[in-house]
Amino acid sequence: MQARSWNDPSAVGTENEAELRAGQKSKMEEKNTYGLSPERIAQLEDNFRRVKERIDAACLRSGNRSVRMVAATKYASAAEINYAYRYLGLESIGENRVQALTEKYDSLEKGLDIQFIGSLQTNKVKNIIGRVSLIQSLDSLHLAAEIDRQSQKNRLVTDCLVELNIGNEENKGGIAADDVSGFLDELEAFKGLRVAGLMTMAPVSDSDAYKKYFSETYRIYIDIVKKKLHNSTETPILSMGMSGSFEEAIECGATMVRIGSALFRE
Repeated sequence: MQARSWNDPSAVGTENEAELRAGQKSKMEEKNTYGLSPERIAQLEDNFRRVKERIDAACLRSGNRSVRMVAATKYASAAEINYAYRYLGLESIGENRVQALTEKYDSLEKGLDIQFIGSLQTNKVKNIIGRVSLIQSLDSLHLAAEIDRQSQKNRLVTDCLVELNIGNEENKGGIAADDVSGFLDELEAFKGLRVAGLMTMAPVSDSDAYKKYFSETYRIYIDIVKKKLHNSTETPILSMGMSGSFEEAIECGATMVRIGSALFRE
């Protein structure tokens, strides 16, 4: 191997590159990797970058400027969540199983906004009250009564989204479109919960069908929900769209999207 003199330009370049690599390595070592491999970190960073680009593009196309991303963390570890919170701009997560939420809870970074986005059984309400900022799956008076009871027991008011079954699917929870107005009226009796908006989970469809479901949900949101919540100090939430449909949801007026596999897939 031929030796290079100290004034060889290629040698200077090589030394500079080595210094740069050393600096990058040092910077990486300063990060808390939470035990994640460099490969997994690179994967997460790429996933988050791609999703953010797609959200920005959908916002630009539609003129919808007020979209909040909630990371659906069903298949994410506490370490992956914490890394994304600390370094990738993640602010809010949504768990869809009470057991997973309680198992991860103490390991999660303080300051992370935690929501519940799955079907909720009344006997498990007590396990999440005070731990979550929002319950996105309020779909019955029976559930409302338990959320109210547990919230008042803890001297809290829990924010909830009414779940709309926009596809009228028998195997899914949610309120039928025709019943949303009356359901909202009945919820006024509960002082331990506050209706913060509307959530829907559209049937798995193609892009045009997604837009049909989301446009109808947006109409209900505007015509019923926003009018009935007009005294709220905050703009009501419209949560719709997941990994396979969040761009269509944003284009149809979503203020919140729930994205899981597109962020955490390996």
